[in-house]
Amino acid sequence: MSYSLYQSSVPGFIAMLSNIKNWLDKAAGQKDEAVLIEAKLAPDMFALARQVQIASDTAKGAAARLTGTDGPAMPDTEASFAELKQRCDKTIAYLQSVDAAAYDAGGPREVVMTFPNGGGVKFDGQTYLTGFVQPNFYFHASMVYAILRAQGVDLGKQDFLAHLAPHMFAPPAS
Repeated sequence: MSYSLYQSSVPGFIAMLSNIKNWLDKAAGQKDEAVLIEAKLAPDMFALARQVQIASDTAKGAAARLTGTDGPAMPDTEASFAELKQRCDKTIAYLQSVDAAAYDAGGPREVVMTFPNGGGVKFDGQTYLTGFVQPNFYFHASMVYAILRAQGVDLGKQDFLAHLAPHMFAPPAS
């Protein structure tokens, strides 16, 4: 079986974005949403809302860059859990619309990212996905989880890995 960029990333992005929506639902039932939206782990880190936005941007940016197309614009204006969940839904819908063969064909494509300060990085598509996109996506998803946990939201590892529930089985009877 050949290595598939699409299969090794897009299903995981969709699963984690779905998990993030569930974490926000759980948080809404336990804590003050206005406080959580602005919560940070450290003063120099982004707040919860920005962490969700970056996770979304990273996943949709990968799909756009690897397929050589334009992804949907999302203006980073979400100020509520409902809006953040809507953003996750839009990102998931976009990822589901991406042609897997076109995504996989992006492996040798040159990907150039220019930063606001004028610097940047250049990758081939596979290195971009495995060396930048996946670590960055999971970092920001983990920060959403960590911020909610630090604020006292009752989340556990089963919430982080909730997408695995269909694969769970009961232990053998003793």
